[in-house]
Amino acid sequence: MIKKLLITVVALLTGSAAFSQIHKVESGDSSITSRVYTLNPVVVTGSGHHQRLKSTATPVHVLSSQEIHEQGITTFDGALTRMMPQVSMAPNSMGTFLRLNGLGNKYILILINGQKVTGDISSNVDLNRINMERVKRIEVLDGAASSLYGSDAIAGVINIITDQPTGQLVSVTSNTRVSGHGVFTENVTLDIYKDGFGSYTSFSHDRANSYQNNDLEYVKGSDTETQQTIAPFFTGYRANNVGQKFTYSPNERLAMNAGIDYFRKITDRPNTNPDVTGGTDYEMRYRGLRWNVGAIYKFTKKNSLQADFTMDRFQYGKEYDVETKDYAIGDYVQSKKQRCMEFQMKAIFGFMKNSTTIFGADWRQDYLTATSGNIDQNVYTLAAYAQHEQQLFRNFTATVGLRLTQHKTFNTHLTPKATLMYAPGNFRFRATYSAGFRAPGLDEIYYHYFSVNRGKPQIIFGNDKLSPEKSNYFSLNAEYRTNVIAVSVTGYINRINDMVVRQNIDVDDASLAMLQAEFPEMTADQAAKLERYSLYQNSDKGDVKGLQVNVSANIFPGFNLSANYAYTYARTKSGDEWTPLERSIRNAATVAANYYHSWGNYGLNVNLNGRLQSKTYYPGYEDAPGFGIWNINTSHSFTGLKHLLLEPSIGLDNIFNKVDRRIDSSDRKYALFTPGRMLVFGLKIKFK
Repeated sequence: MIKKLLITVVALLTGSAAFSQIHKVESGDSSITSRVYTLNPVVVTGSGHHQRLKSTATPVHVLSSQEIHEQGITTFDGALTRMMPQVSMAPNSMGTFLRLNGLGNKYILILINGQKVTGDISSNVDLNRINMERVKRIEVLDGAASSLYGSDAIAGVINIITDQPTGQLVSVTSNTRVSGHGVFTENVTLDIYKDGFGSYTSFSHDRANSYQNNDLEYVKGSDTETQQTIAPFFTGYRANNVGQKFTYSPNERLAMNAGIDYFRKITDRPNTNPDVTGGTDYEMRYRGLRWNVGAIYKFTKKNSLQADFTMDRFQYGKEYDVETKDYAIGDYVQSKKQRCMEFQMKAIFGFMKNSTTIFGADWRQDYLTATSGNIDQNVYTLAAYAQHEQQLFRNFTATVGLRLTQHKTFNTHLTPKATLMYAPGNFRFRATYSAGFRAPGLDEIYYHYFSVNRGKPQIIFGNDKLSPEKSNYFSLNAEYRTNVIAVSVTGYINRINDMVVRQNIDVDDASLAMLQAEFPEMTADQAAKLERYSLYQNSDKGDVKGLQVNVSANIFPGFNLSANYAYTYARTKSGDEWTPLERSIRNAATVAANYYHSWGNYGLNVNLNGRLQSKTYYPGYEDAPGFGIWNINTSHSFTGLKHLLLEPSIGLDNIFNKVDRRIDSSDRKYALFTPGRMLVFGLKIKFK
């Protein structure tokens, strides 16, 4: 598998579609007439201020909205996994398990326009909250970034930059996508802009049916005897997002904004059936409400002051659709409620020639109420940071940064950052060191959890004696970039100390008595089935070494080839033993070929893309085998009508019908979640 991946990367000699950004050229009333691929887009995440990709001292991956659209992608997880090999995802009924460079959800900071997205389900970020129709670009920063972004940014930062068009008075867009197994997305936007005032309204509906790849499971306690089950391999859902944002710029110096987003999702699983296993009595229901206000004032082109306040609420629970002994149909039982308030201030100055200095301050208050975990706690974080970027002499730039964080529970921590960049001509050579810091979550500190799943009790304890997790990240990068080709090679090491893990502890007579006293609701029959309980502890070390190769080439006008390769060697150490990090993937690659051409009022875009990866490690379980998935998408734009753009599309996902049909068992894990080959139809309509 490794050989195949290397051959694919070298043979195509193409790389990150993240390096290309597509611009539309408009003439009169006609729409897309030509496209120019630029390999040097504007980014903000790496340095904290806007600059061209080749000028940033910290390497950043960029996924543009046009690239995402060309591949026929309408979901956030689809954009990352199809276009970034260092990212993997595993969907389940409790959200999506996200990994970046071998490290999981809790080490990845997800931002929308620089503000943190709150709301997780068993530490799995609910990615359905992200409305892809508003995404202008996605910027991904690998490695520890705590000097600018604070806690949780140990594996990296994913910053979603949204779009607010300003060039048209009124425009309405509808974007629809339909494929097999009930997959349906509908995005509608209404944009109004006049005399500095902008109103941006959006609605998205996303749904998918549950499905099985194998309707058998092993009988408990047997490795050979099977029985039928209705348990879904993929859990269906219905999700809605409604958003409204206002902007106002009375002059070139001042810009203000305010927005609100409401989110609702409910799963769609088979109901309990006494004749077959795998059904459930309830669906999981999720709700989120996020609002923010902000402003930026530019004293000069290089001097500005920015302030933002964000309130984010998220909750989930069980909504019963089967009558039980305790609940009627329609009853809702809340499991978890989160709330986060955050205020940020950032000042950007150009005190000297060829320099940028940033000063910032953050305040954040997190609240967690978890009925099942017996938690009602809150914690605050205060932070101040500074960063200075200076061109020391020709072609040589240095950046140094430092963040001081005061945490309610874990006191004060310093996280530094230093980068050097040497930039002769079209070449860039970068060296980076950055420290990471992660304060344990409120659930890891305070959890006091008891539940019964299919008759088997589960107990989890938090630990208020935990220490923060800390990391040290080192990387070297070499890059060559012109208007025709961009090549980037990055090697890195990320070392994490005091990793917080959930330790399983075997139950003996003494501990059983303690557990029965802690949870008097546990019956004697349930206690007899209890084999172990879990406790959060600082016990592990993490060590991630990796190599990334990204190349992108404009072969001729309208034709771009790209590929990315990521080698990730991720390990964790408990005691004296090193084992692969769970869900880590040693080798992965993404490749894409895109062709666009227009004939008068008709434009054709053809995109072929694929993801290839080696096996996924599951220590203690059966590893999931590697796979290769290829997709093709074609879109057809019609621009002859004066105020109307029509763009139907048709594609084929999973061309070669790769499916994991292994029988589900307690020691078996999965990495490939597709139901097989599917036709995909889409229609984009834009009125302007």
